[in-house]
Amino acid sequence: MTFQGWFLILLFVGILLALTKPVGLWLHALYEGRRTPLHIVFGPVERGFYKLSGIDPNAEQGWRRYAIHMLLFNVALLILTYGILRLQGILPGNPQGLAGLSPDLAFDTAVSFTTNTNWQSYGGESTMSNLSQMLGLTIHNFLSAATGIALAFALFRGFARREAKAIGNFWADMTRITLYLLLPICIVYTVFLIASGVPQTMAGAIDVNTLEGARQSILLGPVASQEAIKMLGTNGGGFFNANSAHPFENPTALVNLVQMLSIFVIGFGLTWTFGKAVGNTRQGWAILSAMVILFLAGVTVTYWQEAAGNPILHQLGVAGGNMEGKEVRFGIAASALFSVVTTAASCGAVNAMHDSFTALGGMIPLFNIQLGEVVIGGVGAGIYGFLLFAILAVFVAGLMVGRTPEYVGKKIEAREVKLAVLAIAVLPLVILGFTALSSVLQQGLAGPLNKGPHGFSEILYAFTSAVGNNGQAREGRTVVSDGAREGVEDLGEAVRPLVERSGQPLLQDR
Repeated sequence: MTFQGWFLILLFVGILLALTKPVGLWLHALYEGRRTPLHIVFGPVERGFYKLSGIDPNAEQGWRRYAIHMLLFNVALLILTYGILRLQGILPGNPQGLAGLSPDLAFDTAVSFTTNTNWQSYGGESTMSNLSQMLGLTIHNFLSAATGIALAFALFRGFARREAKAIGNFWADMTRITLYLLLPICIVYTVFLIASGVPQTMAGAIDVNTLEGARQSILLGPVASQEAIKMLGTNGGGFFNANSAHPFENPTALVNLVQMLSIFVIGFGLTWTFGKAVGNTRQGWAILSAMVILFLAGVTVTYWQEAAGNPILHQLGVAGGNMEGKEVRFGIAASALFSVVTTAASCGAVNAMHDSFTALGGMIPLFNIQLGEVVIGGVGAGIYGFLLFAILAVFVAGLMVGRTPEYVGKKIEAREVKLAVLAIAVLPLVILGFTALSSVLQQGLAGPLNKGPHGFSEILYAFTSAVGNNGQAREGRTVVSDGAREGVEDLGEAVRPLVERSGQPLLQDR
């Protein structure tokens, strides 16, 4: 561990804390439907949407109607995306002439992006056309993020109002969040990324001569616009298969820092918005403090373990930290921080391969997802995921002191506790259930790249990531080609003599 590494981590947290209240104030204005400076530009657009769709933004909805409209809207988007991916081969915006996706891959991708999971069982640059990336996937990056924030607003109103018969208007919340929050930030963010070297073009590829004299085709596309909302909306689906380890998605250390900040900034602001909404900003700071403590603990362990390196390599005389699977552009500290940020925020982006992390260093990303999006979490989802634990905590505390539990002025009764326990328990039940099945069925055992305990971790990570709406993987068969598998096996055979010479047994799962 180095001073520069700790300085980066502390600078990252310091910037976010400084932005918490300003972002929270802006979110609170959208929560209340108040006018903002951007209404001068986007106000006519908002009113045009309402007029065109026949929506009265002042007509509030009860929780059932709000939820039904949310579900129908996202199902419609899922069907639209499925159709785009299936018909990709005959649609425009396809300079590489890529064929349409198979039914199972198209459905898997549509479901994944609709739910903000962004699991990618394909190589983006070799599978998706520009139109599919923009209209099929980027649109979900905006709207799935807006859905999460809208649901957080609805929950805030339920806590803040004396009688929660109505919790807002889903369509008004979605429109305001998209027009006055996500879209303006992403416009500025995209310009910054373009200036930093991230491509933004409708071209499919360019041919160049390499330093060795070979001819190489470099794939391009509308990368910067997707990258901006991918991070801001805690989506994580990359334009390229290498995701944020690719220099076209993440070219510099400054871009890497800005990407991490954008993943967390809305989640930080929503904690302050919640406190303001219920009339007690200390509640928001208390929630944020708990989240930050968990986050810093995770970063400390991951950075410590990755900086310590592999003890077997140390015995071979190879000093230094664990750089396996990491970009030399970022190093250990930035890679460790990035991994904890993305798994704490349910963002599937990666700038290093988690499969190559040390045992304890790789445990933290897995643990973060299994907590259920409570360490900042995805936009919107993090704050209401945390509130489930808050409800359960005040209920247990109420039992201990013998009084009716309350939280921000609301009585917590049996029904609320049952629903909170169900919401918390469903994650481990689904994760462990499917992991157990995949550990004994032939179809499940065909997936891991490695054998033994590490292969089991791949299975566990896959279902943890899917259920936790993260989208990352530990390089199972679904995300690594047979060619890559053979390359890893060849590398293992090459390393075997070195390890055996050290007197240490060869790890079967490596």
